[in-house]
Amino acid sequence: MVRHLLKMKKLNLRSYVGWALAHRTNRLAFLKAGQAPLYAVLCSCALCLGLCGCDGMAGYSNQSLFPEDVRSVCLEMFDNQTFRRGVEYELSDALAKRIEVDTPYKIVSDSDRADSVISGQIVSIGELALSIDPEIGTILEKEVELRAVVNWKNLKTGQLMMDHLKVSASASYSKYQQQDFKYASTLAANNLARKIVELMERKW
Repeated sequence: MVRHLLKMKKLNLRSYVGWALAHRTNRLAFLKAGQAPLYAVLCSCALCLGLCGCDGMAGYSNQSLFPEDVRSVCLEMFDNQTFRRGVEYELSDALAKRIEVDTPYKIVSDSDRADSVISGQIVSIGELALSIDPEIGTILEKEVELRAVVNWKNLKTGQLMMDHLKVSASASYSKYQQQDFKYASTLAANNLARKIVELMERKW
């Protein structure tokens, strides 16, 4: 009887061990089978990201934003239609420097040798009080605003790349900081020149 029981226990133990090994093998196979499609999905995602990156690089361009069919600019003195004299010189000088530094164009004095010409008018110069001393009513800070219209013509094709385009810019000054109107008008002229050069870029 005892031998029979021991024999039964040995058989049960062998059966259990066999079942456990088979279960472990099936489980590993199942996991490997599940990992295969996951690995494939990860590879596909990596490939897609790589292709997207390539497309992004392909779309990148360091091409100049300025029109390339002109290489030189003849800058005419701006016409000053206000009673404030001298601002037209400040604007024309600031614009010439901006074009030389910030664009691929060369400034030439003779329109017969230029590919394009820029002209314009200063239509208004205004002053506005920004802050006032509440006790004595003295103006502490003022703002100067320049308004102009600008034309830019391609002399080779006759195309108006800027046609009576309105542009404005401003700057402030304070007498308490030893600043005056001329200080602010010079800054405003520089700001206006910067805006004009920005408008010379092509809009994609």
